[in-house]
This record gives sequence, C-alpha cells and structure tokens, in this order.
Amino acid sequence: MSQFPLHTLDSAPEASKPAMEALQSAFGFLPNIARVMSTSPVLINSLVALFGPVHSGSFSEPQVQIVLLTDAVTNASTWAVAFHTTLALQNGISPADVQAIRNGDLPKEVKYAALSRLAKTLIEKRGRLNAFDKEKFLEAGFGTGHLLEVIAIVAASTITNYTTSVTQPPLDADFQVHAWTA
Repeated sequence: MSQFPLHTLDSAPEASKPAMEALQSAFGFLPNIARVMSTSPVLINSLVALFGPVHSGSFSEPQVQIVLLTDAVTNASTWAVAFHTTLALQNGISPADVQAIRNGDLPKEVKYAALSRLAKTLIEKRGRLNAFDKEKFLEAGFGTGHLLEVIAIVAASTITNYTTSVTQPPLDADFQVHAWTA
C-alpha cells in the first residue's frame, strides 16, 4: 500500500486544487503523478509554475518532449518514460527516435540528438558542462538562450522524475502500452 494518496479534486488540499485544475485542463485528465503530487501544495504548485513557460518557450512541443523523455530515461523514471513516450509519439516524433531515447541512445534527427545529448549530459554531470558539451549543442543551430532554456525543462522534469521515484504512482491505463523498465 502506497503512503501517498491519489487525490481527486475533492480530496486534495485546498492549496493544490488550482494546480490540479490547470494540469487537468492541459492534459484533458488528471495524471496519477499530479494526483500524488497534490499531497504537497508546494510541490504541485512548483511544477505548474514551470509547466507553462516550458511548454510555451522557444522550443516546439516535439523538441520539449525530446528533452522530457531523455530526462525520464536518464533518471530511470518508469512512470515518466511511459508518459513522455505517449506524448512524444502524439507530437509526431518518429517511433525510431522515441525508441532510441528509450534505449539510452540518441535520436537520428540532428536537432533532437543535440537536445537529447544536452539534457542527458546536464543530468549526468549535474549541470557542470564543459566547453565541448556547450559547443556540441550550439553547433546544431541552437543559441545560448536555448541552452539555458533546456535547464528549465530539466528542472521541471526533475520534479516529476524524482516524485515518481519516491511515490511510485500506478501507471495510468493510457500509458500501459509504453511501460518501461530501467
């Protein structure tokens, strides 16, 4: 039995409800991770504060999903890998590129590969990029502002990845087809 309840809009702490409503509106349903996160208004509100800017920044939604899926794999977050696999495929990322990331490899598409490499490197090196790491990303046609924006995406996904590792919410039925193990 999990120590972390799967809250509904009715059972969640009052301070979590606006964030839950925002996520439900964004996804059309309330993912189990949001239901678990709502136990802590600070946590769910922190995620939602990053969510909007991450998904409305300078990257396309497929590019954001590349970073989020890479982060989930790098952090071995099984729930998030299944979730972001679903969203990546829905956003038109090729099944081959999605599978490459799920396998810990780089996608074939050049810009996707640069985003994936940078996200993985940021996590593995705890943000301590060297000149080569930065140059490799910039050579793919991105700017320094993009590099900094990837940090925000990694921060948002880290909230979800760490929460799934700690709470281990059940995988939503819609994502079962993309279940993953590290």
